[in-house]
Amino acid sequence: MASTNPARGMRDFLPADVRKREYVIGIIKSVYESYGFEPLETPAVENIETLMGKYGDEGNQLIFRIMKRGEKLDELLKPNSDNPQSAIRNPQSLADLALRYDLTVPLARVVANHKNDLPKFFKRYQIQPVWRADRPARGRFREFYQCDVDAIGSSSMVVEAEILSAVSEVMTELGFDNFSILLNHREILRGALEVCEIDESCQAEALVALDKLDKIGKDGVSAELKSRGFAGKSIDRIIKFIDDTVKVSGGFDSSGNSQVDRIKRFESLNNATLRRVSDFIGDNVSGLKGLAEISEILSFVSTTSTAVPIDFFPTLARGLSYYTGAIMELGIPHPSGDNKYDISLGGGGRYDGLIGMFGKEQIPACGFSLGLERILVVMEERGMFPPEIVAPTAADVMITIWNDDSIPASLKLAAELRSSGLRVTVYPEADKLGKQIKYADSINVPYVCIVGDDEAKQGMVKLKNMKTSEESTFVASEIAVKIRL
Repeated sequence: MASTNPARGMRDFLPADVRKREYVIGIIKSVYESYGFEPLETPAVENIETLMGKYGDEGNQLIFRIMKRGEKLDELLKPNSDNPQSAIRNPQSLADLALRYDLTVPLARVVANHKNDLPKFFKRYQIQPVWRADRPARGRFREFYQCDVDAIGSSSMVVEAEILSAVSEVMTELGFDNFSILLNHREILRGALEVCEIDESCQAEALVALDKLDKIGKDGVSAELKSRGFAGKSIDRIIKFIDDTVKVSGGFDSSGNSQVDRIKRFESLNNATLRRVSDFIGDNVSGLKGLAEISEILSFVSTTSTAVPIDFFPTLARGLSYYTGAIMELGIPHPSGDNKYDISLGGGGRYDGLIGMFGKEQIPACGFSLGLERILVVMEERGMFPPEIVAPTAADVMITIWNDDSIPASLKLAAELRSSGLRVTVYPEADKLGKQIKYADSINVPYVCIVGDDEAKQGMVKLKNMKTSEESTFVASEIAVKIRL
């Protein structure tokens, strides 16, 4: 017998799950639209060449490939004298399509493809599922939703400031009162690695190791760099960079202070960290460019009305290879309360070179992606959903069926109540009244309408309040008003 469980890393969503998801998505949409972002959707399946080479080596390995079909697949699998095991020797040739890995690369393709149909400054949000052949863990699934917001067409740091403000507003609206957005810049990292005498051709590998700092610690980063063949002198300098900058960067203030107080604390720490980074990189051109843009972003954000807790975090690397400028990551405190980050709820950055991979023109772009699944996991663990979402009602009222002869009257009443704007469910068959009432209670319906023989003869309807068990009889036209009271 086939298993009834979904595929590993995939999930079914029951009604209560869907309502929670829609609640979070509704808030995200509302905030993004208030900032002028427009909706966009792209196909679940992309040509494999669209995705490959955009996420780095580790990302490429997590792409769900789709095998060729029909005659094309048969031809590849058919042994021949020139290459009797062609498919085995070249497994990559078996796939021509793939499930999308994220929403950013498809956006870049859309912009390159529809450049003449889009405004000069294109602002879009996109909330759709993506797929990754990753190892499932807490808040990590193989199919999950991303909630992206991106601004295309401008190199101004106003873009970063607006995105940071929008993300912070989403978190506040969802009820998070202790979060921060880690901020760094790829040019700062580039400058620091140049100071560490790491050649540009090796910097991507160094960033992969540095990006794991929060998971494997300083010693782990050092060990990984050594295993990748980096010179001891360069490794020592990278560790010095970590020591000089991380010890003055933000972390979490778990003392119970307000978010406003935390923001003031971050501002002070950010200034100190900027000075430390400046001392380390000296007159390195790349590093100075990154520092200047970070300073501008911090300045712009401070003028917005939204409280944005930014933690300038010089070792934040972000694994994706297409980032070119500012990079961001949304963190919340660890339950232990020891000023550590617990889990990333989203991230993003500037990717001015990505769209140019699909066309002749380089178009500046910046975006942020919220991880819906992780947000839901944390909100569930912390009991953050409002009562009406936790214990929702399937309908405002249920209508009973007294007997087969009363079905038309019950259906007519249901139609009348729906036309007045109520959510109405009908018990689908004649049954004992006690069973129907018990069912109404099980689905948390607050009212039940009973159209028995006596009520039908008099043109009346009995209304039962499920919370108080009170019953009253009214003419049908009064029912909707009584339920709304």
